[in-house]
Amino acid sequence: MRAGVQGDQAERSIFLVGFMGAGKTSVGRALRRRLQWPFEDLDDRIVARAGRSIEEIFKIPGEAAFRQIETAALRELAVELRRGAKIVALGGGAFTFPENVAIIHELEAHTVFLDAPVEELLRRCREELLVRPLCQSEEQFRRLYEARRPAYMAATCRIETHNKEVEIVAAEVACSLGVE
Repeated sequence: MRAGVQGDQAERSIFLVGFMGAGKTSVGRALRRRLQWPFEDLDDRIVARAGRSIEEIFKIPGEAAFRQIETAALRELAVELRRGAKIVALGGGAFTFPENVAIIHELEAHTVFLDAPVEELLRRCREELLVRPLCQSEEQFRRLYEARRPAYMAATCRIETHNKEVEIVAAEVACSLGVE
């Protein structure tokens, strides 16, 4: 059994879901340190699989092709997760596609919605050096957040990240799932 994990929680992976800027990768890394579990950002697997950046994939061949690569990468990861639990950060849109949600549910994994007010998410994204293909304007950002939020709300639990340190959020995730 892994350190800090009890009973039937031992082999249940944790998927961090939420909008751009929610802190999925940062919280995933903090959880890795806290729980001593492997961590993976699904976007990193997608980039490795495609041999180009997310931005390049969105430009050519486009978002639809990106979503197909994303689902294939998630399927590949799901096979690995049957051999051992991981903490996984999903891209902002991954949990909004029923096929991806079905893959995650089949694993009986925990899903954690990391949430913050849209103004906070926008501020965080503007501070990052990353180019986000679906963050071209504030109006587009807000519309997309509102469209995706109902899907995120279907997660196992919701953790508010606004005005919290990453380590505090990681502790709340671990505590809320009973994996610590």
